[in-house]
Amino acid sequence: MRTGVILGVGLAGTLDEVIFHQVLQWHNFYVHVEESSRIVSDGLLHLVSSAFLMAGALRLWRQRRALSALGSGMPLVAGVLMGVGGFNLYDGTVQHKLLDLHQGREGIANPLPYDIAWNLTALGVLLAGVWLWRRERVS
Repeated sequence: MRTGVILGVGLAGTLDEVIFHQVLQWHNFYVHVEESSRIVSDGLLHLVSSAFLMAGALRLWRQRRALSALGSGMPLVAGVLMGVGGFNLYDGTVQHKLLDLHQGREGIANPLPYDIAWNLTALGVLLAGVWLWRRERVS
């Protein structure tokens, strides 16, 4: 499961960077600086996300025999869901609100609907991972 969580954190960070930073251009990782520094902050986030993906892939490669003996990939899937949901819940609460690094959607009058949707989705993904992991442990 730990490998799945590491992969999930890397996946969430990478998807956030690609979808919300580059494609939609809703925000940057750190918005309280000039544009060139914002791009640098996005690049650093991308490096960290890539490091998580590489670390997870390496762990997955090293554990391939043990994982194939389990007969089910559900613990790995549960870990990925927990990693994605946990990362996004941390992002939506700590980075968006407590540290004010950026909002989910910059440049709008009321970001609250975006914040609510982001955090509820993250919580749902996290809880789905926990549920799947617990179900697999029982069976």
